[in-house]
Amino acid sequence: MNEANEKEKNIVEQILEVIEELRPFINMDGGDIEFVRFDEEEKTVYVRLMGACAMCMSQDSTLEHGLLEAISEKVPEVQHIINVPL
Repeated sequence: MNEANEKEKNIVEQILEVIEELRPFINMDGGDIEFVRFDEEEKTVYVRLMGACAMCMSQDSTLEHGLLEAISEKVPEVQHIINVPL
């Protein structure tokens, strides 16, 4: 594995750690979250909100002010987060 692939793998592992830390809070509201992918070039995490979160009117706020802030705090390479609907 080359150095670039190793770096991206490490970034994805860190993103997954943050998602797992936040999952119980999302589950308490009847929702869930699935990691889809990380695009290093776009500095974007793609996730899928499910359950109650999939149709929630506060979805954008959850993404921007909850998930993105938490992820980018631990993984500064992440600058955007996008929900990929089912």
